[in-house]
Amino acid sequence: MKAPMRHMPDDTAAAASASTPLSAAVSDPADYRKALGCFGTGVTVVTAHHEGMDWGMTCNSFSSVSLNPRLVLWSIRKEASSLHAFTQSGGFTVSVLASAQADLAMQFAKGSMPERFAGVPASRQASQRLRLDGAVAWFDCTLHQLVDAGDHHIVIGQVQDFGWHDATPLAFCRSQFGMFQALPN
Repeated sequence: MKAPMRHMPDDTAAAASASTPLSAAVSDPADYRKALGCFGTGVTVVTAHHEGMDWGMTCNSFSSVSLNPRLVLWSIRKEASSLHAFTQSGGFTVSVLASAQADLAMQFAKGSMPERFAGVPASRQASQRLRLDGAVAWFDCTLHQLVDAGDHHIVIGQVQDFGWHDATPLAFCRSQFGMFQALPN
């Protein structure tokens, strides 16, 4: 069933067609990533402690799932070298980065685990996982559920402890770091 067509004045129709995005070839992964990059997100570092070692990675797939019970999610590639640590350690801690922590986002995006944690001020939780000092918010979670989803696993955690302070979070959109700015009322 087709939706009814609405009549638009000529100037409105021209503006709408000028702003209508072009469709990319379905098979073009670069264009697909660019389209996904139009959705601005916050930036986090997710950590785990497994077999006596700290693990960490930059993540922007973090999201709230439920307020009661308190559930959050993020996703990890099935080919990630840290997959076993994050899925077998029993939990994780999410540090929501502040706008001044873009360098930490880059540091936790590559390199060995010792390189990622080198010189990073962090606090050890009762869970033994690290949370990054200076983060806008943090969530210490037990593993609640893993969901198989394409080339990733969706990792759902139940929040056991959390904290936050009033500071500007780091934002990521179109492959660039930035800050969210409130629109005038």
